[in-house]
Amino acid sequence: MIKSILVPTDFSDQAESALKVAAQIARKNEASIYLLHILELPMHLSDLMSSGTAAAPQAVYFMKQAHNKFEELIEKDYLKDIEVIETVSFEDIHTGINSSSEKNNVDIIVMGSHGSTGFEELFIGSNAEKVVRTSKKPVLVIKEDCGLFEISDFVYATNFDDEDKPSLLAAHDFSKMIDAKLHLVWINTANGFKTTYETEEKMNLMISGLNINNYTLNIYNDITIEKGILNFAGSVNAGMIGISTHGRKGISHFINGSLGEDVVNHAKRPVLTFKI
Repeated sequence: MIKSILVPTDFSDQAESALKVAAQIARKNEASIYLLHILELPMHLSDLMSSGTAAAPQAVYFMKQAHNKFEELIEKDYLKDIEVIETVSFEDIHTGINSSSEKNNVDIIVMGSHGSTGFEELFIGSNAEKVVRTSKKPVLVIKEDCGLFEISDFVYATNFDDEDKPSLLAAHDFSKMIDAKLHLVWINTANGFKTTYETEEKMNLMISGLNINNYTLNIYNDITIEKGILNFAGSVNAGMIGISTHGRKGISHFINGSLGEDVVNHAKRPVLTFKI
């Protein structure tokens, strides 16, 4: 059951798209929304705020601007009768989001993203990618304005290993909450090829011990796991993709990458990630 949701906002269109989705989830679960302003102040102002020193006039100005935008947002019809709690962070984006999610003990983070590709992806990465990499909470990334968040088909990619059981069960719970059919998929590639017999045996072994329903089991062949996930989601016209992530950091992340982060960056559909 989702009781509290964190929505980071820079008051952009992408952030408001995420807020609209969060509002629909909150209404269905009678949950509260923590609306987090990330105020990326100049270094000297940020240091003053984090040290507890009296705020400089410029910092006060930025805070008032953010509060005024917050007041405008909570008057939106889609937030009517939902508890929305204003909160502010002066840390960098992904640190501020993770700190706030832990402090307020939220159940899920819902955030908008532009995504990133090519040179930008290699050296910068999207903010959503950084949050996915470091967050201990599930993260739902919204790329475009979804309108009504009515998902009938939810793809969850898994290797059917024991370490993925908690995430698979969490994905199943989320699919039940949004009344969606869960499509569990194993992506078969040349590098990690398994026969249909081997794969089905592994699938059934895990599923037999889990209390889940309204799902399908699928094997999909593709060049890479990421392309397989995206292409399979397209083949079943899924409204959302789910995946677990190890959240590798540093040189390991640079060399090996992270499948969850890559899918978040490149998918057009909403992506829900779970930390293993």
